[in-house]
Amino acid sequence: MKVLLSIKPEYANSILDGSKHFEFRKSIFKREDIEKVVIYATKPVGKVVGEFDIDGVLSLEPSELWEETKHHAGISLSFFESYFTGRDKGFAIKVKNPVRYREPFDLNQVVSNGAAPQSYRYL
Repeated sequence: MKVLLSIKPEYANSILDGSKHFEFRKSIFKREDIEKVVIYATKPVGKVVGEFDIDGVLSLEPSELWEETKHHAGISLSFFESYFTGRDKGFAIKVKNPVRYREPFDLNQVVSNGAAPQSYRYL
């Protein structure tokens, strides 16, 4: 099973070039059979640009999560702290085998209404 995630273009590029090994989320999908993430790069790109395999999901208190991921987080500590402010728990999806599509494509080719997910969408 795959899940579609909306990711800011700079972070999508960092995942696909192999420098960002974790995708951080405030909430995570409920299903346990998710094996792959399809990446929708948000505006101004506005295209489905690639995918990666999930190599596990960390679920920790934010300070512990940062300690586990900081060397390959692909984001600054200040952004991380701002993102998880007021949260007791954070999630980090471990990226494995990122693949950039040769030709990015429109969202309506995978989602019938063409609407980007606020957090995630099962495919």
